[in-house]
Amino acid sequence: MRFSPHPLIRSPHLQTLWGPLMRRHAPLARREERVTLRDGDHLWLVWAGPAPAPGQTRVLILHGLSGSADSHYARGLQAHLATLGLPSVVMNARGTGTRPNNLARGYHAGETDDVADVLAHLHQADPEASIPMVGYSVGGSRLLNYLADETPAYVPAAVAVSVPLLLGPCSERLEQGFSKVYRRKLIDELMTQLRLKQAHLHQLAPEEAERLRALGPLEGVGSFRDFDNRFVAPLHGFADADDYYQRASAGPKLARVRTPTLVIHALDDPFMVPEVLPSPDQIGEAVTLDVQPHGGHVGFVGGSARQPEYWLERRIPAFFADQKVAGFSR
Repeated sequence: MRFSPHPLIRSPHLQTLWGPLMRRHAPLARREERVTLRDGDHLWLVWAGPAPAPGQTRVLILHGLSGSADSHYARGLQAHLATLGLPSVVMNARGTGTRPNNLARGYHAGETDDVADVLAHLHQADPEASIPMVGYSVGGSRLLNYLADETPAYVPAAVAVSVPLLLGPCSERLEQGFSKVYRRKLIDELMTQLRLKQAHLHQLAPEEAERLRALGPLEGVGSFRDFDNRFVAPLHGFADADDYYQRASAGPKLARVRTPTLVIHALDDPFMVPEVLPSPDQIGEAVTLDVQPHGGHVGFVGGSARQPEYWLERRIPAFFADQKVAGFSR
């Protein structure tokens, strides 16, 4: 399925910025569910669409870095799935969605324990239901890292969109040209979340607040490498940013994925470099790589400026239909 951007929004930056800045969402009824994780911490799920009937497919969505269930792509996909009569659920990562979690740790591109906990929770609630998965950006990285190690039968297919398959080169790309604008915004959002968490932990769990405080001041973070060295690595068991980038990059693990999985990538993605694309011998038979010339980062906006069309919301269900996932049809 070919993506064709409208000529007026063909630029990779317009593609990337259109959704968060210009997209207007119709009202969408949603409901929240609190899930306790294996270490006693928690996160929140955000459901949309009809209440799941017994055995009915429900789609699990993982958002990107500093995102949440309110991210434009998550709301858009949930709204589209609701029109198909399908329930969906966004997994808000720990500490996202304006609700701090109760431990200093958070999430990262290679984190899969929380993904496994949420999948287990959904499966236990209805063992007969299929749970296809969709991950965007860092959420797609988490999805691919999980599927490289696990192949649960109740996950019949998955889609990963705009994934930083090699974290090191992608962090360097965000230090170049206009891409620095995205880096500044993302880091500002991440630091805001850390400040909210620190204040929350100071009241609730002083020992966790001290663990966060010991990492240094929440100011002066100038790059993703700096952020990952100062916060991600020590909070999540990595020696440093380089160790994190090596161990959490999903690209080298694609050959291990056994679940039918579509990986969607735009060649003009301003978060990426050409090296992130794997060669054919680096992906397994279960993985389909869909590389489009245009689309930006989690953009893929077609149609016109007056009547935009969101191609991902057609492409993702079409792939699930091709994989014969229950509830999807062409």
